[in-house]
Amino acid sequence: MKTIFTLTCRNFKIFFKDKGLFFSSLITPIILLVLYTTFLSGIYEDSFLSALPPTVEMDQGVLQGLVGGQLLSSLLAVSSITVSFCANMVMVNDKVNHIKDDLLTSPLKKPYLAISYYLATFLTTLLILFVALIFGYIYIAISGGFFFQIQDILWMSLDLILLTMFGTAFSSFINYFLSSQGQISAVSAIIGAGYGFICGAYMPIASFNEGLQKILMFLPGTYGTSLIRNHTMNASFEKLKDTLPSFAIEKMKDSIDVNIYFFDQKIELSIMYIVLIIATILFLGLYIGLYLLEKYHKRKA
Repeated sequence: MKTIFTLTCRNFKIFFKDKGLFFSSLITPIILLVLYTTFLSGIYEDSFLSALPPTVEMDQGVLQGLVGGQLLSSLLAVSSITVSFCANMVMVNDKVNHIKDDLLTSPLKKPYLAISYYLATFLTTLLILFVALIFGYIYIAISGGFFFQIQDILWMSLDLILLTMFGTAFSSFINYFLSSQGQISAVSAIIGAGYGFICGAYMPIASFNEGLQKILMFLPGTYGTSLIRNHTMNASFEKLKDTLPSFAIEKMKDSIDVNIYFFDQKIELSIMYIVLIIATILFLGLYIGLYLLEKYHKRKA
């Protein structure tokens, strides 16, 4: 444990010593927040208002709470992947600069090195995402839609930790195969652009055709987005109960992936947690397994 702790601290410090890498990782979710509020907030407002009967008027604060909650959940779902790829640059740099080989000349077990990279990336990503979460709270408060109770904030924090664990495990597995900064930049850009669509962050999965919806329900990112969206929008939906009947609210939830369905079977929050945990364990196991296979092949050679 002491070895893992020492290596984790070393990787964590190296990341923050590189000011360019740190600020580029930090600014990514901030830029996404600006882009979302600039280009998507109006679209989200229109979609919520169009779902209301002509005779019903929605309180402006509740409307901003719904829009802000959807924007914040989209931001965090995407950033949990994109930021973890940037934070994982330490692992790739060690490989490029042959520092990894130097570390392994000592009696260091390869799984320890793998775990230390994972933990450092996880802590770095989590710190940056919590900063993004605070900026999201500020934006929602300024817009007048901040109705969160302490339990909502706690659930969102738990969701963020789990999303970060999954994003770090996924990025660690992918980055193992990369051997240059150019490769990780290219892969990060591709995944960052595509992941937002397939996880329902940019457009609700409910708006896709039925066949594509069923395919995307096999991807863990779908469950992660819906999970955190449930908690970022829950307080506003509670306020909306004074305006709309429950069936109308459920229909609205269906349209923005607060409610998701696997072959017409509604997925409960507990199942979403289980799916994300299993996916995290799977990718983490594959990632550590690659280090073990590397050791096995080296011995065989």
